[in-house]
Amino acid sequence: MDSSMSVLLLAHTEPDRLLARPALEALAATQALATALETTFAVGFIGTDAGAAATQVGSSGPSRVLVACGAAFSQPRYATDAAAAEAICRAANAHIVVVPATSRWMRVLAGVAHRLGGCVDTHVTRLAASGNDVSITRWFYKQRIEGTVSRVQRPWLIALEPGTVDAWNGAPAAVNVEPVSVILPSVRTEVAGVRTPAASEQTVRPDADLLLVAGAGWTKKQSDGQVHIKQAEALILSFLGAAQASLGGSKSLVDQSGEGQAVLPFMTHLNQVGQTGASPRHRKGLATCCHGEEPHVVGWQFVTERRAVNLNPNCGWAQGKADVLYVADAFQVMAKVNELLASQP
Repeated sequence: MDSSMSVLLLAHTEPDRLLARPALEALAATQALATALETTFAVGFIGTDAGAAATQVGSSGPSRVLVACGAAFSQPRYATDAAAAEAICRAANAHIVVVPATSRWMRVLAGVAHRLGGCVDTHVTRLAASGNDVSITRWFYKQRIEGTVSRVQRPWLIALEPGTVDAWNGAPAAVNVEPVSVILPSVRTEVAGVRTPAASEQTVRPDADLLLVAGAGWTKKQSDGQVHIKQAEALILSFLGAAQASLGGSKSLVDQSGEGQAVLPFMTHLNQVGQTGASPRHRKGLATCCHGEEPHVVGWQFVTERRAVNLNPNCGWAQGKADVLYVADAFQVMAKVNELLASQP
């Protein structure tokens, strides 16, 4: 056992005081890395109350469970999150720190690494160890180039991309929890509340099995020479609700709102998929009214099964970018799909 190498999982709890899937995926990666290094690993949590999260992962075998709890850590905030992360890393004397690449952590990791005199890597998809040498696989240049990186600087903070590792799924078990003292900085921001859309209006669902991507064709003139925005809106929202799918959009579609063109009112830049947008990791993807050009398709590289609906049999999707291409009218196809979904018990 290499006792000189200290490995730490750093995670935050959710509003239900448990860990979400990205944290459980990072736990699985941390556990595997510690096994490869023949050492133990610790876990560190921040949140309102990390007791339930500690029990949730108790059977994973952590050597220590370090927590920074309290009302100050109930909401994402750079000052308090960075202070808590620094305190936990120092208490664990961590050399390798694995962190789920959530928006909360991505805001503070660079600052924490600077405070610790360490380094940080993001967009990591795989961790490996040979002897005492640790390496990572990560993406560069808008996730179009994959490279392997190894560093000697410690501590090394590693942000693991969600969806790249199977989540740890063990039984709950009681463990000893060690509170970590955090010197809170002067706080100049206060979370007044949280505003969220109604469940029926939610279009971004990272955990959904299916991703529906809408292209600009939905807002163009159809075979009758007319634009049918309301019909497009009803078809897409009906499908999202029935299938509980997530919604993506091509850049050409989400940019239309700033060009004074007809738009889908529920489509924002948060839905954008592609080279300048998100790279989702849903199991299945269905592109509708998209051309399948490179800047858009690059965001689909992690989608396992790809299908597309387009009237043009020579579009980009037909050039090996989709497993199945339906040469058909997306309005007609989605209307029939919604009809079939509605008939399901």
